[in-house]
Amino acid sequence: MKKLSLMEVLEGIEDTRRSRSVIYPLHEVLIIMLLAVICGATSYAKVEMFGKSKEVWLRTFLKLEYGIPDACTFRNIIKEIDTQQLHTLFCDWMKSVVRELYGVVAIDGKQARRTKDAKKRPLHVVSAFATECGLVLGQLACEEKSNEITAIPKLLEMLEIKGCIVTIDAMGTQTAIAKAIIDKKADYILSLKENQKNLYNDVKLYLDDIRQEKRLLDSENYHKTVDKGHGRFEVRECIISEEISWLPSKSDWSGINGVGAIYCSVEKDGVTSEQSHYFIYSCIGLNAEQIMKYKRSHWGVENNLHWVLDMAFREDESRARKDNSAENFNVIRQIAFNILKSEKCFKGGITDKQFKCLLDPSYLDKIVTNWLCS
Repeated sequence: MKKLSLMEVLEGIEDTRRSRSVIYPLHEVLIIMLLAVICGATSYAKVEMFGKSKEVWLRTFLKLEYGIPDACTFRNIIKEIDTQQLHTLFCDWMKSVVRELYGVVAIDGKQARRTKDAKKRPLHVVSAFATECGLVLGQLACEEKSNEITAIPKLLEMLEIKGCIVTIDAMGTQTAIAKAIIDKKADYILSLKENQKNLYNDVKLYLDDIRQEKRLLDSENYHKTVDKGHGRFEVRECIISEEISWLPSKSDWSGINGVGAIYCSVEKDGVTSEQSHYFIYSCIGLNAEQIMKYKRSHWGVENNLHWVLDMAFREDESRARKDNSAENFNVIRQIAFNILKSEKCFKGGITDKQFKCLLDPSYLDKIVTNWLCS
């Protein structure tokens, strides 16, 4: 698949607005809003300010027959866009951008807290994050964390993840989700907690016994790491086993090939805390060191995506909530995140790149040339 420009993608979006006093082309509204977010805009008022201050420049690649919409018009347009269509367009665009996808695809949910009102729960979005390239592959919204169970299979249908390893926390450890991943010709590492009580207890008992008896210390099914720094001493032990003929529910889990656990002990300020994390996996031929690496990379979605959305794009502070506005604004933020993350002309973090976009017109021109028009 050839790389699609965002201009091509957004020009193809179907206009589902119900009422239009002045017809602002939908793709122009989305492009102005995307560029404003890339430059750090966090509200409709700031999107309007960006558009009007950059109108002369915007006219070099947009017609702007009706000029720049005001903040209320931006809000009214964004809230009426079909969210499913926008999600699908985003996923299709990312398939053309990321040609060779490999490694871990971490699927995890995040809540935008201030999108809640008296009649509506806060927006909860499930994202698929490619940890190797650091990009969002796609996302879907659901009402709350418990609804991730139904959102994840729908998101998987939209993705091209052949050959990848999908990691999900315990909420997504469901037989239907495991099957959906295997059907996509991918592998999984799925966390276990007591929402799968029998499976969790079986795996815990089996692996705790192996650890206590120290049966695997000299094999590739055992790996230990020790980290020191900042007054913290952390020991991690990973144990895996592909001997699962004893597992009563083995036939329920499509592609299951092994079970594992990571035991973590942390000493800080003279206080020691211990945690144990159990999981099932479908990967064949991996050792404990590799499994531990993939498990730890899952949490990159927290530090490298969710934290950035909150700190650079101020997502948690967004009050966009009417109709589809919260979800559509979220998609625009994630497109902006991917563009800034992929832009290599300037070395710096996301906020540094946003600031440079404001200060340096030539840098913003490069982003338009590289991502919107090519």
